[in-house]
Amino acid sequence: MSYQYSKGWYIKELKKMGFNYHPVDKRKLENYKTFVVRNLYFEKLAKKK
Repeated sequence: MSYQYSKGWYIKELKKMGFNYHPVDKRKLENYKTFVVRNLYFEKLAKKK
């Protein structure tokens, strides 16, 4: 279980969108700090709309 808006929640949501790795660095999302994962989530969410 992940609390909403925690790092685990952002990673789970990005994986639902199909992102298992960072699009630029090609490393696993779990290796990044929360603010990086959060910004990536909001970028992908904005492009999706």
